[in-house]
Amino acid sequence: MKKNNSSQQNSQDERLHSRSDTSSRSVIPDIEIIDLDGNSHAQTNSNRFQSSRSKKFSQDYDMDMAADSPDDYPEKSSTSKRIFSRINIHIVLLLVVLTFIFGIVYKVLTWGVRVDPNEIVPGDYDNSNDYFLPLTDSKGHTIRTDYSGNIKILAFGNAPFADDRDSEDSLLSLVGQMTGATIYNCSVSGSYLAAELPYLQEEEYPMDAFNFYWLCFLATGNKDIEKKYLKAVEVLGEDAPEEAMDVYNTLTGIDLNDIDVITIMYDGSDYLAGHEMYNDENSQDILQFTGNMEAGLAMLQENYPNIRFIVLSPPYAYGLDENGNYVSSDIQRYGWDVLSTYVIRQAFSANRYSVTFVDNLYGTIHEDNASQYLIDHIHLNVEGRKKVAERFVKALYYFND
Repeated sequence: MKKNNSSQQNSQDERLHSRSDTSSRSVIPDIEIIDLDGNSHAQTNSNRFQSSRSKKFSQDYDMDMAADSPDDYPEKSSTSKRIFSRINIHIVLLLVVLTFIFGIVYKVLTWGVRVDPNEIVPGDYDNSNDYFLPLTDSKGHTIRTDYSGNIKILAFGNAPFADDRDSEDSLLSLVGQMTGATIYNCSVSGSYLAAELPYLQEEEYPMDAFNFYWLCFLATGNKDIEKKYLKAVEVLGEDAPEEAMDVYNTLTGIDLNDIDVITIMYDGSDYLAGHEMYNDENSQDILQFTGNMEAGLAMLQENYPNIRFIVLSPPYAYGLDENGNYVSSDIQRYGWDVLSTYVIRQAFSANRYSVTFVDNLYGTIHEDNASQYLIDHIHLNVEGRKKVAERFVKALYYFND
């Protein structure tokens, strides 16, 4: 029993000693300032410094302990910050959604121009590839000419100009009534713009004599072509176009130096016949729809630079299926391409030679209104002729002012 008591006593002494050591380590030791000069005032200041430093350390320690106490953190402040953060996110998202909705509503209300459907006339629009160009000299300077006087117009083409040629309701007669111009009608019914052969073989393909290119030779006084032309008429006999000799007499009897305007208009016959359209390697290939026109234009412009040219595209023509039924010419092909492509390529060729181009396919008589202006699948009625004549006069007078 004594031994146990003694052990317990020793253990308590050790714990006290340990606490004493810990307490002694927590006490800041006194710093003794040695006065080398023997000044007792320095000792006094040292004591004051020691006392002040101990007091400051005690205050700092108490403040640090107070700051580390979890009981002193305000839970209310932390909770309010979280709520405020959530409110901010919701407000931002709401503003974004409202802005998006406002943008959609604004676009819908301000999109385009309001149009009354009852005011829309089917087909009453202009989506044409017109090129209205003035006459220019070799340097590109505009030659001012008033075409509203008694001018002279020479016309090449087929059915649009040739149909009812002696009637007051013919297309060129209507142009004459609108302008007061003197018109020489050298169109040939049943002719094509593209040739069948690259040379004029009057006995093998006599109808080639009536396409635009060979008629240009006739107009410029080429004697060899005059002979071939007459031979072609002879070969055809009763099948020759009825206006063949009138055209011959007109072209061989006029002086192109007196002509103010030359106009060219062929319908969709080349398209229906499946004639080739253009040749990238030779833009003046007369076997092509555009090449024949370019070759004739080049010849006439070189020799008669003071003549203004106005090319009129084919108006709309229906395609025909194997049973003769009308089909869209934007769908039906005859070995080459659709009618609209012929017109687009013709516009390109006219622009290449800086001549006026009137797009009748999109600007005058197109698929939407063709039934009002065609007698059949291709020929113009009187109202159709009036529309084409009006468009021609618009192009003719375009630069008068």
